[in-house]
Amino acid sequence: MALIVEQFEQRFARHQRQMAIRATLGWLIFLAALSGAIAISHIDPGVLAQGIGKLTDFVRLMLPHLDAAHFLAGKKTVGSLAYWFYDFPKWLGLIWQSVEIAILATCLGFIGALGWSFPAARNLQMPKRITFVVRRFLELCRTVPELVTALIFVFAFGPGPLAGVLAIAIHTTGALGKLYSEVHENAQPGPIEGIKAAGASWSKVVRFGVVPQVMPNLVSYALLRFEVNVAASTAIGIVGAGGIGLQLRQAIDLNVPQDALAMIVMIIVLIFLIDLTSERVRTLFMRGQLVS
Repeated sequence: MALIVEQFEQRFARHQRQMAIRATLGWLIFLAALSGAIAISHIDPGVLAQGIGKLTDFVRLMLPHLDAAHFLAGKKTVGSLAYWFYDFPKWLGLIWQSVEIAILATCLGFIGALGWSFPAARNLQMPKRITFVVRRFLELCRTVPELVTALIFVFAFGPGPLAGVLAIAIHTTGALGKLYSEVHENAQPGPIEGIKAAGASWSKVVRFGVVPQVMPNLVSYALLRFEVNVAASTAIGIVGAGGIGLQLRQAIDLNVPQDALAMIVMIIVLIFLIDLTSERVRTLFMRGQLVS
C-alpha cells in the first residue's frame, strides 16, 4: 500500500512539474509575442501624448455652439439645436438606408449561416470531408473584412446599397455559421439519438432533434449580429456602399466636424434603440413567449 501511495505521489509531482513547465513556456511565448506587437506598432509615449492633444482639438471643433437662449429656435437661428441638425431629414434618410442594408444583409446571412451550419457541426454525422470543407468556407467568409469585400463589390456592381448588402451578408454568413455550428454541437444528444433510433432521415434528425433545442440561441445570435451589422453598414458607406457612411466621410473631408458629430449622435441613438428592442425580443424569445 505504501508503495502505491509513493508511486502516486511521484506521478502527481511529475505531472505538476510538467504543468509548471508548460505554463512557463506559455507565458514566455505570450510575452514574446506581446513585445513583438509593441515593437511593430511603434508605440511611443511622446507620439501618444501628441496624438491625444490633436484628438482633443478635433473633438473641440466637433462640439456645436449651442445657446441656451435660442436652444429650441428654428434652424436659421445660430446656437439652436435645429441649426446644428439643419440637414436632419437627409441624414435620417441615409441612416435608415443603413438600417435597411443591415436588415437585408442579416436576413440573407442568417439563411446562409443556418444552411451551412448543419454540415459544419461535427455531431450530426456528416462525412468528415464535407464538414472540413464547409468549415473552411465559413472561415473564408468571415476572414475578409466587410470593408474590403465592399470595395470589391463597388468595383463590380458600382456604388450603392447592393455592394453593402452583399459584403455584410457574406461576413454574417461566416460569423453566424461558426456560432450556429457550435450551438448544434452543444445540443442535447438524447433527442437526436431517439429520432435516429426511430429510423428518421438526416434532415428529419436536424428538423426535429436539433432545431427545437437551439432555436432560441439562433434568434439571439441573429439579433446580436443585426446590431453589429447596423454599425458595419455605416462604416462601409465610406467606400460608396450605401448608407450614411459616405456623407459622414464628406463632412470630415470638407472640415465640417459639427455635421459629423450630429450624424454620429444620430447613429448612436439609433443603435441604443435597436439594442433595447433586440434585448427585449431576445428575452421574450428565451422565455418562450414568442413561440408559445
